[in-house]
Amino acid sequence: MLAAKVYGEKDLRVEDIPMPKIEKDTDIIVKIKMVGICGSDNAIYKGTNPFVELPRIMGHEFVGEIFEVGSEVKDFNIGDHVVVEPISYCGKCYACRQHMPNACENLKVLGVHKDGGMQEYVKVPALQLHKIKKDVSWENAVLSEPYTIAGNSTMRANVGLSKTVVIEGAGTIGQLALRVSKAKGAKVLISDIDDGKLEFAKENGADRVVNVSKENLIEAVKDWTQGHMANVVIDAVGAPSTFEDSLKLAGVAGSVVPLGFSTKPVTITQQPIMQKQLTIYGSRHQSFQFEPIIHAIEDGVLQNKGMVNQKFNIKDIQKAFDLMNNHPDKARKIVLTFD
Repeated sequence: MLAAKVYGEKDLRVEDIPMPKIEKDTDIIVKIKMVGICGSDNAIYKGTNPFVELPRIMGHEFVGEIFEVGSEVKDFNIGDHVVVEPISYCGKCYACRQHMPNACENLKVLGVHKDGGMQEYVKVPALQLHKIKKDVSWENAVLSEPYTIAGNSTMRANVGLSKTVVIEGAGTIGQLALRVSKAKGAKVLISDIDDGKLEFAKENGADRVVNVSKENLIEAVKDWTQGHMANVVIDAVGAPSTFEDSLKLAGVAGSVVPLGFSTKPVTITQQPIMQKQLTIYGSRHQSFQFEPIIHAIEDGVLQNKGMVNQKFNIKDIQKAFDLMNNHPDKARKIVLTFD
């Protein structure tokens, strides 16, 4: 079977590797139907992801069909459509006991620490599989994992009815955070430097959009909130400057959720955090978000709606990464297929 493996910086190879086999009675083999390419996959490809262990088959946003099950598997049947939860955790450390398995001391992520979904078949523990109705298209289903990132960040910041939310960055995660925030009843302002992304955000329910290359974001938020500033700020850019701005964009008793993993130093002062009694929430992967997100997808509350706009066969994966890096304006969400 075919698999896409990264060996080093921009060293991406499509190889023929052996198919996985049932070795334990509890094993499950999934035939992959679609896998999304994430910004963190691109960081692995470019050699800037600090968490990956190489060589590695990438891919943590993937969905498929049950191909084979061990004799003791009870909850899944051949032919079931499934979404794969990429994280595994110990269940015993302090983070796990605090209901934060996504911050587990022994966290392992498919596509990062273990081989992921950019291969035709993969063996996955039942604990990491979630059924999804067969009438849900693969294009909708493959967004489940990135939607959980938006679900976790909005959950951490208690996004809810009538809250004002500012999202910095209208890329994939910013757009999905917009949709989830709107589904939870919030008012949303989203910013970017790309008019095309901002127009797409307006189509997806943004109450206000701001092109920060043409308009001062802090003044725009001040105007939009009648001077109160935002209840919640989600930094979906992850640059030092956007994190610094997030403290200015947040209002009294506000919350800030940085989603980047930049290691560059950031200069901030204690005063706004103390004076406004801000809460800064880390948000890594997701914690128990797959079930509500999948139900929302099945019910039509969260959909693709143009997010998946580029498809490549696994054999053409290099073209997919070239597009992502050379023409990012043309790629909202790139997916790989195995047909």
